[in-house]
Amino acid sequence: MLEFLRSFRRKLKARSLGYEPLANYEAEWYGNANAGFFVCPELVPENAIVYSIGTGMDISFDRSMLAKHNCKVFAFDPTPKSINWVSQQEIPEGFTFTPLGIGDKNETTTFFLPENDAYVSGSVVGNTQVDQSKRIEVELRTLHHLAAANGHQHIDVLKMDIEGSEYQVIPEILGSGVTVGQLLLEFHHRMVEGGEAKTRKTMDLLRKQGYLPFAYSDRLEEVSFYKQ
Repeated sequence: MLEFLRSFRRKLKARSLGYEPLANYEAEWYGNANAGFFVCPELVPENAIVYSIGTGMDISFDRSMLAKHNCKVFAFDPTPKSINWVSQQEIPEGFTFTPLGIGDKNETTTFFLPENDAYVSGSVVGNTQVDQSKRIEVELRTLHHLAAANGHQHIDVLKMDIEGSEYQVIPEILGSGVTVGQLLLEFHHRMVEGGEAKTRKTMDLLRKQGYLPFAYSDRLEEVSFYKQ
């Protein structure tokens, strides 16, 4: 009974955020519990191009993609800890890392480091997890720029976890001219002011652009879309 109530409340919350109704596609979780996303395997083509934006210190999603599909993964993260961590890993074949972040313009900008030094993820927005007195400069590039640098006009799977910057970056992605088959997003409404309203607005924009959700995580943060 308790699990039923939890599931019911979760569905109500998901509906209030704009996640429901879901498109009817099978979804499989790729990656660790706190670093993964739902993917629709049947929509991943042969020789898929995958962009993984926001690497942190966990590439289990990337490893899952490479293990289950004949694909290439292009990963991006400007965070110093992430860059250092990736440099020390045994990198799987097909995985390419670039120490850049994604933005709504090409720029050098201020990046706030996490308040807790044990954490990894920083942000260019002042979310509740960062210390704005701890700042560095990082390089951001638009999706159009990142894709053009790699010779891509289409991305089969785009996964993005960018700590609250998604609300300003998604409109640029939708207008970039780069087509995306599956879009996997982590929403950070719990970390930014007016976050739930921003998530609802972004969900509405994505639906209008033909991106329909087919799965979301139990924590109601990771949401997966396919392009209609």
